[in-house]
Amino acid sequence: MFSLAVSGKLRRTPHPRPVCFTGTDGAGARMENYNVFAGAFVYRSGERRKDREWLASAIRSDHSRFVPVWGNKCLVGGDPLRAVLLRKLQVPDFVDDQHLIFLGLFHDQPAFAFSLSADGSAPFAELGEWRDLRFLGSELPPDEANLAAHARALVLWHASQLYCGVCGSPAQPEAGGNSRVCGNERCGREIFPRVDPAIIVLVADQDRCLLGRKSSWPEGRYSTIAGFVEPGESLEDSVRREVYEETNVRVGEVRYHSSQPWPFPSSLMLGFVAEATSSDIVLNDRELEDVQWFTRKQLRSGFPKLPFRISIARRLVDDWLQMDIDDG
Repeated sequence: MFSLAVSGKLRRTPHPRPVCFTGTDGAGARMENYNVFAGAFVYRSGERRKDREWLASAIRSDHSRFVPVWGNKCLVGGDPLRAVLLRKLQVPDFVDDQHLIFLGLFHDQPAFAFSLSADGSAPFAELGEWRDLRFLGSELPPDEANLAAHARALVLWHASQLYCGVCGSPAQPEAGGNSRVCGNERCGREIFPRVDPAIIVLVADQDRCLLGRKSSWPEGRYSTIAGFVEPGESLEDSVRREVYEETNVRVGEVRYHSSQPWPFPSSLMLGFVAEATSSDIVLNDRELEDVQWFTRKQLRSGFPKLPFRISIARRLVDDWLQMDIDDG
């Protein structure tokens, strides 16, 4: 970890290591088991965000790395693919230091993100290609996918919060880009990045589970039930409401599974497994085109098509499929 000594130079001090869920693979070997984009790979160093002297020194440091975001895309290169991290001398001159977003320490190096307008030709073409993170997360190493998701989410948040939502005055970055402040002294509202919580749930009824599909999805693809948490609602209540609204199925016990940051643009997916107490399906709110019960045998047969592996929805399904093997 880097910290600022009296001289203004950066020196190393220890910091916590990433924490993850662990499990076993098919052979029983212990393994780290992250959802894509998750994992505490970036030590966020919240205590440094308002330390202007430290941030200025970190920006100038040869050790620091910079994550560019062009529109909403991330820069990757190499085979296998890796995130392209820049040095300060590669950051365009028109990117003011005030608009660099301090992400934290990534492998003991200060990491910053910055935004590039999507207008015109793609920059840094000689270093790699710009890809949509939604279709890239599982191709990158887990630590770099986590870093890229963090950078993308904050860059897009800044683009959506240029003005104060109370008085309409321009807002400026603060705390190393981890908040914004209204420029109107009579208002001075501090604005923090928002995260939109959404539940996603595998509903089980003995040897079958409940999956639905939207009309816009590829033919034959089904996924778990999901929806945003509403004001004044607990997570468990949200699970029960969403499942009933979309499928008419009632659920009883609700168990937490895991979570996944989903920066498209700013969701946090909260995964659950729930036990059904009814089974008749009615598309109450018509958000889904179709909902069906599927057995494990059906899911292993190749139909329906399962959610993409990048998503927590796929992990919920895969873990449920694995249960009968483990129990056997």
